[in-house]
Amino acid sequence: MRTVDFAPLLRSSIGFENLNRLVDFATRGGDEAYPPYNIEKVGDGAYRISMAVAGFGQDELDLTVQENVLIVVGRAGDPAEQSDRQFIHRGIAKRAFERRFQLADTIKVTGAGYENGLLNILLVREVPEHKKPRRIEIDGAPAPATIEATRDDRREAA
Repeated sequence: MRTVDFAPLLRSSIGFENLNRLVDFATRGGDEAYPPYNIEKVGDGAYRISMAVAGFGQDELDLTVQENVLIVVGRAGDPAEQSDRQFIHRGIAKRAFERRFQLADTIKVTGAGYENGLLNILLVREVPEHKKPRRIEIDGAPAPATIEATRDDRREAA
């Protein structure tokens, strides 16, 4: 008997469990291994995506949010600029990439930072007031009194 592992579908989604959107996203394909990234829950309703983008400068990275999709694009600079460099071993991959993350309606990107070869993208869940649970107080007023029908009232109703 084969088991189905949905873990690859959940790696690039934040804040919701909409299986149809995840399956659609997963069937688009693409290189899932580059660049490597982590998704962390850093607080109540707060998340961080950390991407290993060693070799890229801040000016070569672009972040865009469009219709609940966070798009991270890395442009690999002009090869003519690197023509004077001769590599004996090139272990740090620096190729162009585009990584997409499907976001729930309540997830907002609040900022990004670049430090020590890691691109950190901060996200927060912002639930609108009308969708938050509300506590309804029960009034202390007594329940309305029950009025019992008399035998005469029952005859008139019939």
